Amino acid sequence: MTNISLLTMYNANGGLSGGGEPRQSREGFFVLGRKKSRRDMADIHVYTARRLNEMAGSLEELARTFDAERVTERGLSREDGLAAMQMAGTMVCGDCRRCSLHSGEGREDSYYLYYLLRAFEQKGTVSSEDMPQLFRETCRRKTEYVGNLNRSLGRATMNLTWKNRFLESRDAVISQFRELAVVLEEFSRQMEDAEDVTLETERPIRREFLRRHMVIRKLLVLEYGGKYREAYLTLKTNNGRCIISRDAADCLGQALGGRSWIVARDSRSIVNRRYATIRFLEEGAYQVLCGVARRSKSGETASGDSYTFSRETPGRVIMSLSDGMGSGNAAREESRRVIELLEKLLDAGYTPRAALKLVNTVMLLAGEEQHPATVDLCCVDLYTGVLEAMKLGAVATFIIGASGVELLQACEVPAGVLNPVEPVLLSRKLWEDDRIVMVSDGVLEALPGCDKERVLKEYLESVERKNPQDMAEMVLEFAGAFTEKAADDMTVLAAGIWKR
Repeated sequence: MTNISLLTMYNANGGLSGGGEPRQSREGFFVLGRKKSRRDMADIHVYTARRLNEMAGSLEELARTFDAERVTERGLSREDGLAAMQMAGTMVCGDCRRCSLHSGEGREDSYYLYYLLRAFEQKGTVSSEDMPQLFRETCRRKTEYVGNLNRSLGRATMNLTWKNRFLESRDAVISQFRELAVVLEEFSRQMEDAEDVTLETERPIRREFLRRHMVIRKLLVLEYGGKYREAYLTLKTNNGRCIISRDAADCLGQALGGRSWIVARDSRSIVNRRYATIRFLEEGAYQVLCGVARRSKSGETASGDSYTFSRETPGRVIMSLSDGMGSGNAAREESRRVIELLEKLLDAGYTPRAALKLVNTVMLLAGEEQHPATVDLCCVDLYTGVLEAMKLGAVATFIIGASGVELLQACEVPAGVLNPVEPVLLSRKLWEDDRIVMVSDGVLEALPGCDKERVLKEYLESVERKNPQDMAEMVLEFAGAFTEKAADDMTVLAAGIWKR
């Protein structure tokens, strides 16, 4: 039985009930004493962080186990060739020994075997001209033999393709074990760094919310390395009315007297007469605005470029641009899939590098045909103003700062072409009133000269720095001035950063 002397009640104003006897608050519940509750919460955080770290270690160990058994098949082996020749000999030769081809199948010095395998891989078939001279001169059924040999080699090639497909899928699983381990380790570090500051912030929060006719039953405020805070409030209105959660976030900001707060996207948008838990996030010191301008390839009704500008991830703005292979609806669907998958992975907690690697793996294994798509990703940390850019086959990104225009570029193949791909991280510190310009390759192709990046760089240095939407339209108009008909889809993303 719980010792009743350990129970302490907090009323709606945040005050303690007198004496050692528990008393029911106006919300109708009891809570444990402040120190015990905070200690228990800290213990839970430490335990959870350690368990997540252990799970990450287990996933890494699984990946190492798979690595130890990794085998890669690149082409038809000597055993495949011998098996095909044996099958053809059984079907055609019988006991014939005129050319000694069938009798020499098992010899280690079958000089022609390697040649036949390479000829089949290059041309997709073996002809009579590829066979030894003695075979061509003495065999009476060479057409049947070559036909059976090609069929056997074709089956072996098909088996090899599926085997390599399986090995690629296994490599993808190994890669995701490692990336998931990284995500769990990062989350474990975040939990260990989280400091419970509810004790210092509870009284002003309760007071301000009660003044706005909102009653808080439970609250938890966490601070992550002095960088930003998040709060979980279980609350309701006490006057029978409804309040927009966004107004509750403004109330929280006034109570703490610091940065503004926003409502997490996975929380409800209304505070009503029933208790509900809402998650609030402290906004960063910076804000980012974005503009976009687009033009489809001449003769096409749909653009093959897709883009996103997302502020859903806490404390981070994500801008991404993808150019699908070709143009029209097929290219649009391919680039849209890439953008949507990338968004979901980043929202789930994957790092940009891990998300791009997984997108590349999915595109590579999506089907028999390759459908490459370029990926241009920029993430801006709203707390520090640091930009992280990664590219797969995308053209340069232009950073317009006080000292001029800087290019961020990386020579990588598009997503879905090679495996594995290791994206290069490009990081820059952004300052007040800086601009970011991202373009698809159709924009650069429309520009004159050989060094097209230099042409666009000089143009951006010569024009006045305007709001992001105007800048995007200016760049598109500049590129379109050099061609009457667009030879490819053209998309321009422009963004600006300011302090709040």
